[in-house]
Amino acid sequence: MNTIEFEGVTKVYDDGTVAIEDVSYSVESGTTTVLVGPSGCGKTTTMKLVNRLEDPSEGTVYYEGDDVQELDRIELRRDVGYVIQEIGLFDHMTVAENVATVPELKDWGRERINDRLNELLELMDMPPAEYRDQYPRELSGGQRQRVGIARALAGEPDVMLMDEPFGALDPITRENLQDEFLELQQQIDTTILFVTHSIDEALKMGDKIAIYDVGKVVQYDTPQEILENPTNEFVEDFVGADRGLKRLQVTQVETIMTKPAEASDTGALAADGNGNVARVLSPTDSTQVALSRMIQFDVTRLPVVDGGTVVGEVTKDTVYDIAQTGA
Repeated sequence: MNTIEFEGVTKVYDDGTVAIEDVSYSVESGTTTVLVGPSGCGKTTTMKLVNRLEDPSEGTVYYEGDDVQELDRIELRRDVGYVIQEIGLFDHMTVAENVATVPELKDWGRERINDRLNELLELMDMPPAEYRDQYPRELSGGQRQRVGIARALAGEPDVMLMDEPFGALDPITRENLQDEFLELQQQIDTTILFVTHSIDEALKMGDKIAIYDVGKVVQYDTPQEILENPTNEFVEDFVGADRGLKRLQVTQVETIMTKPAEASDTGALAADGNGNVARVLSPTDSTQVALSRMIQFDVTRLPVVDGGTVVGEVTKDTVYDIAQTGA
């Protein structure tokens, strides 16, 4: 099922500037679609059409099958979470008051609001007893961004819009939040539109990626397909010369492992020289992790272990093949 659909959408501003032109693609429920491209290419404008911060000049934006132009603007915004780079927390309000903003607008009862607040702060690794009464000025940049995400999720939205949410953070905090958000997405099953200018972030975060060039979508596909088959020279240049290495980041071990004739326990295959279970991979590890561990342990193959059982193995040659295919 598609939660969001763009059908022949064009946005022209009053001064004649064409922000986007004839944009058409569908966003599947429960997935993360990343809009990526250079500054001024139209990705943020596209996102703002979903919650009617902007309205299209031509074409139609559908939200759960309904034309957003026919939906109440205020109610729509209460149903769609929105996270921006600047976070936009209310400085005079506590963490709890910030997160509870939308549930209170929806007239939830106090008990339901408190339960939701505590649930979200726990998900964000911010224990309620410690953080709910603090003010934004008392938090680090990463903590403030977590509160911003919690606030966007508080009203239990089916859709969340994220506009450069980690762009203002230092590289280490940014990477940590990316990892945390990928884990969170598996729990919340929310449809996400995510804007970034970084192709590396897009490849890491997206189930699908829409690459923009001067107001037009030049490729809409999975990270793997974009790396293997860029549609034109712009996409090829935008992705970069190291496409092969990037493929290692987005290809999971389970897609390339050789399955054993029969499953076995980890045993000696998984043990290192000291008898410690260390030289193993998980099916969901990236092939980049696989290569890194092979280099670390100076081996040419590693077992893939799921729940204590060896379910396959990956060889260094297979990993190299992945990198060369995307070159």
